[in-house]
Amino acid sequence: MSALDLDETHDPARTSWVDVDERSDFPIQNLPFAIFSIDGRTPRIGVAVGGRIVDMRALAEAGHLDDSIDRSVLCSSSLNAMMSVTRPRRRALRRRLSDLLRNGGDPVLREMPGALCDTRDAKLHLPAVVGDYVDFYSSLEHASNLGRLFRPQGEPLLPNWRWIPIGYHGRSASIVPSGTDIRRPCGQRKPPDADAPIFGPSARLDIELELGFFAGPGNELGASIPIDRAREHIFGCVLVNDWSARDIQAWEYQPLGPFLGKSFATTISPWVVTLEALEPFRVPGPTQTPPPLSYLAQREPENYAIALAVDLSDARMRERGMASATISRTSFAAMYWSQAQQLAHASSNGAAVAAGDLFASGTVSGSLDGTQGSLIELTENGTRPLHLPDGGERRFLEDGDEVTLRGRCERAGYRSIGFGCARGTVLPALPQSAARGDAYGELAQER
Repeated sequence: MSALDLDETHDPARTSWVDVDERSDFPIQNLPFAIFSIDGRTPRIGVAVGGRIVDMRALAEAGHLDDSIDRSVLCSSSLNAMMSVTRPRRRALRRRLSDLLRNGGDPVLREMPGALCDTRDAKLHLPAVVGDYVDFYSSLEHASNLGRLFRPQGEPLLPNWRWIPIGYHGRSASIVPSGTDIRRPCGQRKPPDADAPIFGPSARLDIELELGFFAGPGNELGASIPIDRAREHIFGCVLVNDWSARDIQAWEYQPLGPFLGKSFATTISPWVVTLEALEPFRVPGPTQTPPPLSYLAQREPENYAIALAVDLSDARMRERGMASATISRTSFAAMYWSQAQQLAHASSNGAAVAAGDLFASGTVSGSLDGTQGSLIELTENGTRPLHLPDGGERRFLEDGDEVTLRGRCERAGYRSIGFGCARGTVLPALPQSAARGDAYGELAQER
């Protein structure tokens, strides 16, 4: 297996002239990308360092970046064009940014007025126009946990699970950035004691702690992406909360799988942590048994040592000024099917992958209590409620609950980096007439 592909930008001793707190997710070794705006102005590309954002458009227009990437790409209002740039050119841009921000580096950025802003003054948008969205089911522990819940007398894993990265195509129009409120969905569900299904608000609203990646240059229709070149086609990663209505999902998923129980909302973190920044944290994954087919066989480490966590607070906790409760801590390092395998499999039939397509990992879970990435696992399908600091209990989410996902990379000998967060607050379902959008519903909303 090859050594990690590191350069001077990963040096843990490198510091920035921008003030960066020791526990910041965004030291100079990270330099994640986002789309931001200030005071309603045109959204633009930004790079985070500490609590500041570098305005890439201002830098490009002033001619302070090299010519490895066309100026029009750097002046775009989404990251799609940036994601389509080849990895060597993105690495060159990263080195230039690091030199502009490091102590002792090129001073032009430090002397340039208006090129940096405070993160607190910025609005963060979706980082890309998501053309396609795939959600996988790649955690062995998550699949086993659910299998034991729903097939207690049988084999937890279905026969194909260890052979193929299972996934489904989600709804890209429902992807929202961190901070967007999540409306409780309505749908068709069948209570256990009912003879027929009913329509109404989901009573079993859940979360799924995931990590997603944005595709890079992509492939032509009819071609495929070889696993040995998969990292060339991955731009970077975000946190993903695949909100799930378990009661709607349970009634509809057979025989074709997830549909309305998943398509109402997916929250992602706004900062895209590039694969270059994640390189020091690339690690081998678990041994795969049986060995995967040749097109999925990995010759290098393709997992990442990322610690993940879920925080939950209810409205009463926030009113009292109480801190959120951390209900889950787990790691992405043990994911059974890697991102490289996911991308190689998704394109193996010749399906086209385009810059900005989003691929989510599926729920990241461990096998121990408190390491599961969904409430259905943490509460054993609602039979063992969680206890919150204010005395409340949770089997599934209630209106007013706020969920925050966090991720951080830590490894001895390297500077720790993070992802920011992916946060959403649950709002009550709309009245059913309002959900239909008829005249009564519009009047009800006005009242």
